[in-house]
Amino acid sequence: MDLKPAGESVGTVAIVGRPNVGKSALFNRLVGRNIAIVHDQPGITRDRLAATSTRGRRPFAVWDTGGIGGAGETELTAQVRGAADSAMRESDVILFVVDAQAGLNPIDQELAKLLRKSKRPVVLVVNKIDHEKHEDLDADFAQLGFENSVAISAAHGRGISTLLEIVDALLAPDPDFTLENQESKIENVSLSLAIIGRPNAGKSSLINSILRDTRTIVSEFPGTTRDAGDVLYERDGARFLLIDTAGMRARSKHSTSVEVFSVMRAERTIRRADLCVLVIDLTSGVTSQDKRIAGLIQEAEKPCVVVLNKWDLVKPNRGGQKAIDRAITDVRERLFFLEYAPVLVASALTGENVDLLFRLIKTVRRAARVRVGTGVLNRMLRAAFEENPPPMIGTRRLKLFYAAQAIGENADSPTAVKFVLFVNQPKLLSDPYTRYLERRVRAASPFPGLPVLFSCRARSESEGRASRRPKAAK
Repeated sequence: MDLKPAGESVGTVAIVGRPNVGKSALFNRLVGRNIAIVHDQPGITRDRLAATSTRGRRPFAVWDTGGIGGAGETELTAQVRGAADSAMRESDVILFVVDAQAGLNPIDQELAKLLRKSKRPVVLVVNKIDHEKHEDLDADFAQLGFENSVAISAAHGRGISTLLEIVDALLAPDPDFTLENQESKIENVSLSLAIIGRPNAGKSSLINSILRDTRTIVSEFPGTTRDAGDVLYERDGARFLLIDTAGMRARSKHSTSVEVFSVMRAERTIRRADLCVLVIDLTSGVTSQDKRIAGLIQEAEKPCVVVLNKWDLVKPNRGGQKAIDRAITDVRERLFFLEYAPVLVASALTGENVDLLFRLIKTVRRAARVRVGTGVLNRMLRAAFEENPPPMIGTRRLKLFYAAQAIGENADSPTAVKFVLFVNQPKLLSDPYTRYLERRVRAASPFPGLPVLFSCRARSESEGRASRRPKAAK
């Protein structure tokens, strides 16, 4: 089993620099997407974000690191520096970003000394040369003594093509690289997993435990992860995309516009993921915010697995299994609308039961391939209608003529299980009766981790009789 994140490029480029010099803006410019949050508040990027840039002659991986130095959050700043140091050790090329308009800073000089010891090619990127009148501002940074230097405006795109040419020249050639190989690696990602939860539930810790790496920063400060970071991961021959999202507080508690943007991005992450892993803090139990996040997953009709994290903090000396059963029962009662989701009790900190997460994911994927035979489905639903007829709505009652299971678009990615009901009038299917039909279907085929959905299509009485009539043999 390979526990290392799967590589996807011909080289790795790390972006480093003190806070608020424009590293995230440069990251977005290189990868061509707004992945990192760009804001004038220093220290917004705390974790390393990874993505692939395809804007140059050859694709390369880009790391955006947290700002080095700065006041406040002393412990966190040390972790950010550690993440930057790690990125510098692992990268092939370092982009050292400075702020032309702010001028040379003592932290810039200190960082320059550190970078000269890294034994990696360094490109001095003098950012915020937004206009021609700013072009002379890069002269102050010549004293840093770097051979490769380029003046750019990440916000406006000035100088980016020159920077890409320098990076391409510094990256070692890869004789095995072809564009077809690169595209196949990206396309062969089996499953994208969104790690979702409220602040400080342990989402980043869970990813670290999976990777056995400290790629994401873990801190006791709620809201540490503000960007959604994608990490490729290979396990038992399968490739996964782990998406760490910012913790979602209730909207009324957002202290800054950055948190509002982070929650919006987390909501988008739910929609683009194949499967959501909802992380809940066992020490505080299911909160109203957990219910809201679970509701977002339900509304998006996404497969889901629930992880009750921090088991190490509540685990009793004796009767552990009974405590696990109670915790699972409690979460099922509180998240009754997400009852289809398997529940795992684990500790991201100690790693206990974390490996079982991928067994559950495998179970969900296997369930997504299950097909209920048309004959079996129709007999089962007709029996359900006979045993508990639909309620009268006005002067009419729902009639079922025929049912079939819809075919999923992608067999490799788990999706909601959908059944099409041909009925006399679709509006007569009420929500309570839909839930009743779902229970009857799950009694025969549980479909763990998958939503079960029903859609209705109108048929007349004569069409309904025709659909039930056996076809004549040819």
